[in-house]
Amino acid sequence: MSIDRIIFVMAGSFILISLALSHYHDPNWIYLTAFMGVNLLQAGFTRWCLMASIFKMIGFKPGNAFK
Repeated sequence: MSIDRIIFVMAGSFILISLALSHYHDPNWIYLTAFMGVNLLQAGFTRWCLMASIFKMIGFKPGNAFK
């Protein structure tokens, strides 16, 4: 699995988890959703993501989205 797919799966999972937590536990969890959205927006424009850089250093196969 490439870094791109791992990042997309993690981002989607964190967004869904934070939405569920904000609905069932505490509304302040919505800030995690907002943070993930801003991070995805920034990564879309700059093609740089800290988590992708970490996975690249660990040795995962890079994809096309993050260079």
